[in-house]
Amino acid sequence: CSSSLCTDAFDSTYVGVNSQLGRSAGTSLLSRGCSGVRKNGGTVMKISSNGIQLNVNDTGAGDIALIFQHHWGGSSLTWKEVVVRLRDRFRCVAIDARGAGESDAPAAGYSTEDHARDALSVIQALGLTRFILVGHSMGGKSAQLLAAKRPAGLLGLVLVASSPLSPMAIDEAQRAQMRVAYRDRSAIEWTLKNVLLGSPISAPSREQLIVDALRLSAEASSGWIDIGTRENFSKYAADIEVPVVIVAGELDRVDPPSVVKAHVVPPHPTAQVNFLPNRGHLLPVEVPQEVATLITFLADTRISAQARTANSNKRSPTPTMKSLN
Repeated sequence: CSSSLCTDAFDSTYVGVNSQLGRSAGTSLLSRGCSGVRKNGGTVMKISSNGIQLNVNDTGAGDIALIFQHHWGGSSLTWKEVVVRLRDRFRCVAIDARGAGESDAPAAGYSTEDHARDALSVIQALGLTRFILVGHSMGGKSAQLLAAKRPAGLLGLVLVASSPLSPMAIDEAQRAQMRVAYRDRSAIEWTLKNVLLGSPISAPSREQLIVDALRLSAEASSGWIDIGTRENFSKYAADIEVPVVIVAGELDRVDPPSVVKAHVVPPHPTAQVNFLPNRGHLLPVEVPQEVATLITFLADTRISAQARTANSNKRSPTPTMKSLN
């Protein structure tokens, strides 16, 4: 495919693949001769999910795929600095949530379950058979709900500054502040400084965050404020059977350590928990190397565990009548 849509967004400093075309102008790569074709650098494609088109960045290679879901106001490109550190070993699939990035923005359908179903649609469309879910903030809530459904091939779950499965403790004054947090560039810069960031980030990363927040649809914005943050899926935590890694920033003002300890960690009693000093809510751009390291740790742990199981099965064949005599 010679289309520029087939370039790898993670190799570009451009702040929005196809953003010059507008969200509604996106064309499905699956209908442009790119189905099943991935260049060495990866592809940007559209995948149908529940009546809409999702924008997906698919790059890297490996037996295990990492499925990235971003925060409210972000996009697949929020994960750029994490992905470039992982794609030599893993297939990295980063999704623009509905209403964000280059994905379609339907008038309704912004519940956590909608986001979880979208991620599952991407997994199924790409034929992924071994994968780890990686969710940041809003994306973490969605990833937990999907993990609770136990999709075939799920190996693990990484929660990065994740929202809890329970409702967020947000009063009406805070909701009102959220409604104007991404109103314009000035508001976004204030929100980054006073709410989202706990440490310095690069200028390109900051600009990407601003661009992504500006193009968040009104429906997606209110969908998280009015629906996603209020939903309670706590009862499903017990259905998550895969290893979990939790990482949070000690300076996080969205889901501070007290909230993480009270609401994110308890549903996952065997999780590896990591609190990073002097870091805020936007860990994928504040500390991409640390996030990548923790994802790799979980993947290696799962690979080692599966290898041990396979070796054990080889050493302990099913007894036969002859061996029992």
